[in-house]
Amino acid sequence: MTREVRVGVGIIGTGFARSTQVPAFRDCPGVDVISIASAHPEKAAAVARDFGIPHATADWRDVLAHPGVDLVCISTPPALHREMSVEALAAGKAVLCEKPTALNASEAEAMFAEARARGLLALLDHELRFLPARRRARELIREGGLGAVRHARVAHRSDNRASASRPWDWWSDAGQGGGVLGAIGSHAVDALRFLLGREPSAVLGALKTHTAERVEPGTRASRPVTADEEASVLLRFGQDVTATVDLSSVAAGEPVHVVEVFGAQGALRIERHQLWRSAVGSRTWEPVALPALEPLPAGLPDNEWARGFRLFAREVAEALRQGLSSVESAATFEDGWRNQLVLDAARRSHEERRWVELTPQG
Repeated sequence: MTREVRVGVGIIGTGFARSTQVPAFRDCPGVDVISIASAHPEKAAAVARDFGIPHATADWRDVLAHPGVDLVCISTPPALHREMSVEALAAGKAVLCEKPTALNASEAEAMFAEARARGLLALLDHELRFLPARRRARELIREGGLGAVRHARVAHRSDNRASASRPWDWWSDAGQGGGVLGAIGSHAVDALRFLLGREPSAVLGALKTHTAERVEPGTRASRPVTADEEASVLLRFGQDVTATVDLSSVAAGEPVHVVEVFGAQGALRIERHQLWRSAVGSRTWEPVALPALEPLPAGLPDNEWARGFRLFAREVAEALRQGLSSVESAATFEDGWRNQLVLDAARRSHEERRWVELTPQG
């Protein structure tokens, strides 16, 4: 009898990991979450207790050293991504790293270089690529269903950080990689590259911080907010395609997350789990048939991020069981580096108040 190949997962971080990653991996056949780390040992211990994870630690390097860990999930602030990813790969572990990739393109390139040298599975958590709506939209675009693509738009608005009473955390600190451009803009850039199959050639960015200070929990001291709370980005893809990205973490009203692509013959609109199509002249949106949504396991929130990650986790687990170093359509460390080049250009554009041209990368 052939013995089942099981995959051991170790996770660094207890935020998104607790709400989504641990429940999703626990739902994957043949996967065991066996180690959890947090700089706050009480948080690691609580997650371990709640989910029956046998190993909890305050030292993330203990996860890398654990002999049963095959995949290391890095769910920490971006300032830690480069060091953790490079050391995990050097330890012979596959890596799934949260976005944004790193603090800047130089760090992201170092991660990409290490992954290429080691030949191991090394992916960025752009889980929205795995939603049926996104995959079907990509197929329709590449089949020419819209005619020549002319423009794309990504809008993401919420009031998660609108209240000045919200405590200071790493999201408030540009030095730790906080801000809406990195957190959501990385998804927006990845979505455009994934759907259009093209690389941006120029970027114009404008960033805004509305809240000057927030109170840090524990010390109760006021600390400056240095990270952006709103971002507007224009992108050019060669001479014939443009895109706009509109992001806010301080906008009241119903939360919005929409991706639209417009072509000479029609348009597509992705909103959460749904895909809509419009033919030129119809002036209406018609739903595109997609597979029915699957029931979610207990503890997993019903949102696009969790549903996308659940599908992504299955693909990652299966690739590791088969000894593969890639997952079809997943964002690699190379994608993470290319996304980071665009984010860096947007920040530079904001500082210099001009379009920034992107050098084609081989």
